[in-house]
Amino acid sequence: MPLLEVKDLSVRYPIRTPWFCKQRYLYAVNAVSFTLDRGETIGLVGESGCGKSTLGKALVRLEDASGGEILLDGKDLRRAKGSKLRRMRKQFQMIFQDPYGSLNPRLTIFAALDEVISLYFKLPVSARRQRAAELLEMVGLTADALDRYPHQFSGGQRQRIGIARSLAAEPDFIVADEPVSALDVSVQASIVNLLQDIQKKSNTALLFIAHDLAVVEHISTRIMVMYLGNIVECAPAKELVSSPRHPYTEALLSAVPQLDGKVDDRIRLTGDVPSPLDPPAGCPFHERCAYAQKRCRLEKPLLTADPETGRLCACHYPR
Repeated sequence: MPLLEVKDLSVRYPIRTPWFCKQRYLYAVNAVSFTLDRGETIGLVGESGCGKSTLGKALVRLEDASGGEILLDGKDLRRAKGSKLRRMRKQFQMIFQDPYGSLNPRLTIFAALDEVISLYFKLPVSARRQRAAELLEMVGLTADALDRYPHQFSGGQRQRIGIARSLAAEPDFIVADEPVSALDVSVQASIVNLLQDIQKKSNTALLFIAHDLAVVEHISTRIMVMYLGNIVECAPAKELVSSPRHPYTEALLSAVPQLDGKVDDRIRLTGDVPSPLDPPAGCPFHERCAYAQKRCRLEKPLLTADPETGRLCACHYPR
């Protein structure tokens, strides 16, 4: 049984409308389904505004889903409330994108970590402090940092502290919401390698959300590609990068800068991303797709598995 099973998960937001008009909704996540095994990393990529972060927040109950199921170890996470939800939160945590805004500037590093440790482990202060020091050591920092404040650290060090805080509850599953996008390139590699090392030791499952396909390929077992709130392709990382099947995935990969500097072979998408308030009929990508045909404009493709390879793709005419 997979650690995490997501079935037809949707997140929508009501739009303010005149009282005499029908209520309208913005669908940020539209009927997403996938599974995640223990110790596995799934990368989630897509353009800004496609719903990646909303999906991640819905999985850890920071956003309320409007439909579907989230099963964590077979337990219905979406319908958990009150004390039951608080107990279940020990199993899942989140690493936030902004290392500057995710830490309370008024709390020392020990106080920030102790908020989590004291909530889930009944230990005396000395033992909690020892545990906090161990967590900092896991992420490459020393115990000297415990009595310092967030403003005394660099962005990369703050992100390491954020990772330590997510590990404090000893979770089974972590959502990493673009954890390296706000950092310098020189720091990004160290954070990605740190996550991989920790994952090997703790067997924690990871949903890694990012824009950078090179980073996602490096860290992920599988990659999911999201467009306008829909998963349009899902495949093992190496296979997806070497032979994309969905035209949108193909366009994303062609936009990755090459060492030779050639740009002639890049796929240049025309038009803008459709508004989620008024998505197009049929395939959500057909207005920007060079291969679109009449069927694409009329019928929305389902995310189906290839009978030979098992790769998932939502396209009537996969590459």
